Amino acid sequence: MSDKIITGVDAYTTAIIANRMDGIVREMTNTLLRAARSAVIGVARDFSCAICTVDNELLASAEALPVHIFGAGLLTQAMSNLHKGDIREGDCYLHNDPYSGNSHAADYVFLVPVFVEGEHLFTAVTKAHQADIGNSQPTTYFAGARDQYEEGALIFPAVRLQRDYKTNQDIVRMGRSRIRVPNQWYGDLLAGIGSVRIAEQRLKELCAKYGKDSIKEFVKSWFDYSEQRMSDTIRSLKAAEIDISSRHDPYGDILPEGIPLNLKLRIDPTEARISIDLRDNIDNVPCGLNMTESTTISAVGAGVFNSIDPSVPRNAGSFRRLQIELRNGAVVGRPEFPHSCSIATTNVSDRLINMTQAAFASIADGIGLAEGGIGMGAGGAVISGSDHRREGGSYVNQIVIAEGTGPGSPTADGWPTYGLPCLASLCQRDSIEVDEQRLPIHVHYLRLLPDTAGAGRFRGAPALGIAYGTKELPMEVIWPCDGTIHPPKGVRGGEDGCRAHHTLKLADGTTTTLPPVVTMTMRKGDIVEGYSCSGGGYGPASERDPERVLKDVIDGIESLERARSVYGVIFSGSVADGTLAVDHEASRQHRMSMPPQAAA
Repeated sequence: MSDKIITGVDAYTTAIIANRMDGIVREMTNTLLRAARSAVIGVARDFSCAICTVDNELLASAEALPVHIFGAGLLTQAMSNLHKGDIREGDCYLHNDPYSGNSHAADYVFLVPVFVEGEHLFTAVTKAHQADIGNSQPTTYFAGARDQYEEGALIFPAVRLQRDYKTNQDIVRMGRSRIRVPNQWYGDLLAGIGSVRIAEQRLKELCAKYGKDSIKEFVKSWFDYSEQRMSDTIRSLKAAEIDISSRHDPYGDILPEGIPLNLKLRIDPTEARISIDLRDNIDNVPCGLNMTESTTISAVGAGVFNSIDPSVPRNAGSFRRLQIELRNGAVVGRPEFPHSCSIATTNVSDRLINMTQAAFASIADGIGLAEGGIGMGAGGAVISGSDHRREGGSYVNQIVIAEGTGPGSPTADGWPTYGLPCLASLCQRDSIEVDEQRLPIHVHYLRLLPDTAGAGRFRGAPALGIAYGTKELPMEVIWPCDGTIHPPKGVRGGEDGCRAHHTLKLADGTTTTLPPVVTMTMRKGDIVEGYSCSGGGYGPASERDPERVLKDVIDGIESLERARSVYGVIFSGSVADGTLAVDHEASRQHRMSMPPQAAA
């Protein structure tokens, strides 16, 4: 142990250690990103890393996906409950059980207890979305699964994967015998273990530098500071009680009316507390759209943190000021076994995030967000089959190329790279060139679609259009889209985003409109075309800075006609010769003449 032990933790040291904790999480992230075999982990970065305390409280998560990590304490709690009295140094646990703290079965969680001087101080957490989990269909998003049995995934409820740093090969054999591309799965397994082991090493080094007792004091101080920052932020808000509703799209005969969703938000500045009540929601549904406790907490937590001061730390300290009320057996809440939660991280989760941030926006101008683009459609499909370029080359992987786009905010336009509300730009979009090298897929185009953004003072991002097909052999394509009927909403007078839409053009020229939830086989010459939902707008379009509208027209995001009819902006000159300019007086007069509903 270092002789440079400090006594007491001042503000400067607290800040240094907090940043060092985030640095460790980023090193975990880089380890997994560079070591993973599958594209969904190693290219799209659909994973998250974090550090929890021995008391199962989230301490550090850096740039983790909120839907993965805000419920991290539930994951370590499962490990503690199932192995009470038998957790020791050298252990690593594998957890993907949606009924005991995990998000959904596709997210493998690696848990390593970190011991310092014989005392369990932390648990390193890495959660990674797998390319394949052994489902009865080749997808990790099985919308039609009537229950967990039909879903078919291998479930590891905080199973001890390693003891004394040695991997239990029985578990590896179980996985390899069930997974469609076993070498890819095994490579991702090793990468996950490596990620949590690097955290174990770095946390030990940190404790050696500052001393175990000082690190313990830091944890307490950091949580107290974070709670105080959250309290101050809530006290700056207006007292409010908001009831807000939404609806997931219908799903065939299973859910002909879709899923109605209700949320009650209460802000109490005096008590410095935000309460979210989700108990007024329907029971579990007979398909894979049920949420888990983890994803429900994470979704509304993400909506809250999206809507307030972004400098408030995201950890168990700030979470103390949130009260989230759930009920058992609800589609939004704690699921009852064996209802399937295959799609718990996206569809309904995205709706909840949108509802929460839209509720904040309804309270006052300058807070909250519009609703972000939803719908994991063709651009986020799971594809599988045989690769003609490789002997015995079976493949299965999720592509992450063109999902929803970002909402308007009080200060900025939405981002085209947003992805989905559950991702919020923290995943990476696939490189088309890398996907075409790794997988037998040909992408015909990826483009922004003009005149699709939810108009507003700050607009949502425009929708993304994509078209692709298989290069040679048949390809299975599966996706569970939302937002084809109920689009993302604008707030404070902003317009709604556009709906998602997909078509299939067969090799013989026949074109059909595809349903929201798709399971199909594509053959050479077939092309799927689709576009995502766009983000909603924030504030009236008639209040948008005309110079921003000018830039949108020049960039091809808005047409001249929509600039006039929706934004009320009149131009002189032309785009073709580079002379297009705002006629400010004509625009002012035109905006004054626009009907109230267009400017409200």
